[in-house]
Amino acid sequence: MTEATRATVEATRPTPGHPRPYHFPPFERTRLRNGLTVLTVHLPGRPLVSAQLVYRNGAADEPAAEAGATVLSSRALTEGTERYDAIALVEATERLGATLHAEASWDAYTVGVDVTASRLAPAFELLAEVVARPTFPEAEVDRIRDERLNDILQARADARRRADEAFAATIYRDDAPYHRPAGGTRVTVSPLDRAGLQRAWTRGLDPARTSLIVAGDLEGIDPVAVAEGLMSGWAASPDAVEPGPIVATPAPGGRRLRLVDKPGAPQTEIRVGHVGVARRIPDFHAISVLGAILGGLFNSRLNMKLREEKGYTYGAHASFDLRRAAGPFSARAAVNTEVTAAALSDLAAELERIRSQRVSSAELRAARDFLIGVFPLRFETPGPIVQALSGLVTHDLPDDELATYRERIDAVTADDVLAAARAHLQLEHAAAVLVGDASVVASSLEVVGFGPVEVIREDDEQAEA
Repeated sequence: MTEATRATVEATRPTPGHPRPYHFPPFERTRLRNGLTVLTVHLPGRPLVSAQLVYRNGAADEPAAEAGATVLSSRALTEGTERYDAIALVEATERLGATLHAEASWDAYTVGVDVTASRLAPAFELLAEVVARPTFPEAEVDRIRDERLNDILQARADARRRADEAFAATIYRDDAPYHRPAGGTRVTVSPLDRAGLQRAWTRGLDPARTSLIVAGDLEGIDPVAVAEGLMSGWAASPDAVEPGPIVATPAPGGRRLRLVDKPGAPQTEIRVGHVGVARRIPDFHAISVLGAILGGLFNSRLNMKLREEKGYTYGAHASFDLRRAAGPFSARAAVNTEVTAAALSDLAAELERIRSQRVSSAELRAARDFLIGVFPLRFETPGPIVQALSGLVTHDLPDDELATYRERIDAVTADDVLAAARAHLQLEHAAAVLVGDASVVASSLEVVGFGPVEVIREDDEQAEA
């Protein structure tokens, strides 16, 4: 292609248009007599309704000695009730053309059903049965526990998962729940039994801090009345526990570099970061734009440097994991073994650069346009709308948070991004955690200057587990 042809092609290349108007669907909030909050979203033309109960009871709230019980209890919750065993519950759900699901995260425990609007009432009955009378069958609990123990073993062979877990264990103090995987460790999961999973479930059973979210075409349906008939008699469990503050204290010490030895590894997994921030922060929208510019878009700074310019990796990313308490900030890449030190150096340099100078107007515009443009695409079906409202409930955010998201993103300036980077990227306290072949990369890491290199061998990891 000649330069003249190239110039012609570039001159006629389509340019991005302006984002179309979009309004997050309005919702109504009702409180039942027992304190249960019901949020309803009417979506005309969406006959598949999603309903979800949200309990503010996550893996971060469980006792350290029972780590993993919350996640495992969510997997066992739909395995049987007083009325149905596991097979009968599946059959009852399938007769309605519905799906039942339960899961637990660090922040919340959710139980939901997806069903056509015409069958919402009987689906609510199944949902109420599952949450009011679960039995946690012993055989199913044993199976689920053994599956998790096998998963823990498999994680040791997965360099990406080993890097994620070693990174969390490095940046958080030992008494912080985020120090370990949400699914627990071999030591904590092995003794879990039916009683332990029941305790994890009942810890959050308090209607006053539970919400039911329903979204779909609700023409001629009154979800509040259905919920009132099925759920208003629920009372707080005597074993319910009010969530306390979550410990998210950083590990002591300054910058450090840990290398988890994986002999013969053709690539090195790199994690660089530190304890970040919680979801409820005043500069959330600036952080969102910062994350997109630094490591969220394909043309982000990290990806353009490590992938496009240097060819070290298929992709480099960075993000803040925003939880009820301060989740981790991490920059991530998997690179060829022989360029490990150079990639770490370039990655750290990009983190320093975004703290030291304003982003360009083109970077700012691209990040804002992406976040504004993709936002409506997330909410084409009722399920994601319910999930978004679940986030509002979990993090106790204002009702207009989603309705004003795009205009607040559009208002972020280069100065806002710089201020967020300087406030929340604390590189003087950052840790670098790598999983790779220590015999090949350890000596080269010494000269990067990130911090003293601590090599973790297989025996060391097994002792910690």
